[in-house]
Amino acid sequence: MQLRSLSIFAAVAALGISLTGCKPKDAGSAIASDAAEKVYVAPGKHDEFYNFLSGGFNGQMSVYGIPSGRMLKIIPVFSVFPENGWGYSEETKPMLNTSHGFIPWDDLHHISLSQTKGEHDGRWAFGNANNTPRVARISLSTFRTEEILELPNSGGNHSSPFITENTEYVVASTRFSVPPDNQGDVPISTFKKNFKGYISFISVEPKTGRLSIKFQLKMPGISFDLARAGKGKSHGWFFFSCYNTEQASTLLEVNASQKDKDFILAVNWKKAEEYLKQGKGKIVPAKYAHNVYDESTHSANSTIINEVMTLDPKECPDLVYFMPCPKSPHGCDVDPTGEFIVGSGKLAAVIPVFSFDKILKAIASKSYDGNFDGIPVLKYESVLYGEVQKPGLGPLHTEFDGRGNAITSFFVSSELVKWNIKDLKVLDRVPTYYSPGHLSIPGGPTSKPHGKYVIAYNKITKDRYLPTGPELAQSAQLYDISGDKMKLLLDFPTVGEPHYAEAIPAALIEKNSKKIFKIEDNHHKYAAKGEKEAKVVREGNKVHVYMTAIRSHFTPDNIEGIRLGDEVYFHLTNLEQDWDVPHGFAVKGSNNAEILIMPGETQTLKWVPDRVGIVPIYCTDFCSALHQEMQGYVRVSPAGSTVPLTFSTGKVNPPDPADKVVKK
Repeated sequence: MQLRSLSIFAAVAALGISLTGCKPKDAGSAIASDAAEKVYVAPGKHDEFYNFLSGGFNGQMSVYGIPSGRMLKIIPVFSVFPENGWGYSEETKPMLNTSHGFIPWDDLHHISLSQTKGEHDGRWAFGNANNTPRVARISLSTFRTEEILELPNSGGNHSSPFITENTEYVVASTRFSVPPDNQGDVPISTFKKNFKGYISFISVEPKTGRLSIKFQLKMPGISFDLARAGKGKSHGWFFFSCYNTEQASTLLEVNASQKDKDFILAVNWKKAEEYLKQGKGKIVPAKYAHNVYDESTHSANSTIINEVMTLDPKECPDLVYFMPCPKSPHGCDVDPTGEFIVGSGKLAAVIPVFSFDKILKAIASKSYDGNFDGIPVLKYESVLYGEVQKPGLGPLHTEFDGRGNAITSFFVSSELVKWNIKDLKVLDRVPTYYSPGHLSIPGGPTSKPHGKYVIAYNKITKDRYLPTGPELAQSAQLYDISGDKMKLLLDFPTVGEPHYAEAIPAALIEKNSKKIFKIEDNHHKYAAKGEKEAKVVREGNKVHVYMTAIRSHFTPDNIEGIRLGDEVYFHLTNLEQDWDVPHGFAVKGSNNAEILIMPGETQTLKWVPDRVGIVPIYCTDFCSALHQEMQGYVRVSPAGSTVPLTFSTGKVNPPDPADKVVKK
């Protein structure tokens, strides 16, 4: 603890800033007088932007409207989600498969939205699994996860998923350098020799979005934090922030903060493609899962892949370069023109801004300051455009307003700071409440930012919301940046821990939003496309129930002849063809979850009864005035019972003679 305190206070002293308390200056007068009017979205009206937030430790992605701050949806991605059966239904279980088996949780840190010609196009969102390295693709038509690709040779997928300006690649790099998967049993003390930091370039098929690892770069054993693709003049390049160039394996808060400068890595991915065509790549053993959801069958499949293509920069000259960057950099951001690359050293007293033109000149003139593990290090002065002096304490992440300005988040001094890219002068600063990590400007990472709002995603919310025990809600704060001064408009709580987010004009998405799945296009193996197709079939100890749901009953809703030891598969097809009429399904005592079935879709709930008796089933999603009546019963008999397998809906039971009323 003493070492940690010394490192923090050394950084504070370097910036000339004192820590006098939690609240930033001017905390009491930061709200704009017209704030309520600017964020008000009248009943029946729609927000101007969708805001896609990472869920951090909840493993999901959430969607909020901007400027209202209203939560619209949670999209399940890397964690099971009982609300709709994600990871519980037989159709979605394969989506959470990995080379380690089924994994029900992960840590989703960052979002990227697909682009065409450097602008958001409204097709897909991408998210990263930080713990068990994976990348997911989410359809912005259905707001569903359609694909998850595991990444081999990686020990943490934090610097991910960042995309090129035409979505040619989704790029992911390792947080924890590790030995290659097929050479893993080595002493930790051999870190510098045996540990490597892999960067995955994942190609995206233009029409379907299908993912595949095109190649991995085998880099020295360091940590990669964040990244951005070049754009415009720097198209074909990718830039990564790097730390732990000390190559420490223990107590990194001290041992990975020793050097005055770490690195920004510049990768010429167009050159990498040339080397691949020349046969410079090497296929190495690997094991990783590729999971794809098929919208026509409403089912997922998981495939294990056993090899991956790699490129070694030591064997491929002019492919990668390091640029010194102070100190323990987090953010690495490229301005809309593609000329300026901004580094954010968490412990630095300045914000360095690099010039792409100067980078090319330094490479051409071989203006090197030695090498790091065989990779050329460009001279700091040769690639530096300039430094923003004393901008704040703890710079993390920068986005751009489209008017020649940048806005950077400062974790320790709890503020957003606006500065001019050309003259590097600070123009404005506003407090946040408190300790922002990332921030998001609609279109901020693209070539044409919209520049109307900035949203800060804060780690601490003491005194901002009603208390909820030891843990408080995470927080987002919306600022108006349309004028010279930034103005706080709105606080709104978020789910999970938001890290990065991207916002996109609603008009790019809502016009293409899927309303129903056409029943005639349902090719699920167990679909019942009408009540006449409903049935119950026994296959040994497996019982398949072809069930339909429509307001307000199931077919069948009475089933007998189920026995202990059976595995029962309820294949439920929602016959509705009307927008926003899902049906749910649950079984009493099931150790699974409910399933939520969209109009025209089929989903399957597996149930293994554990006792003899009558078991209720019911619809869990309020669907009509007679929703409460949408229920049924399943009779479970002992193992070996001779009760025949029967099913029905609407069958009236004959009167029981014992129930006759005796007339006096």
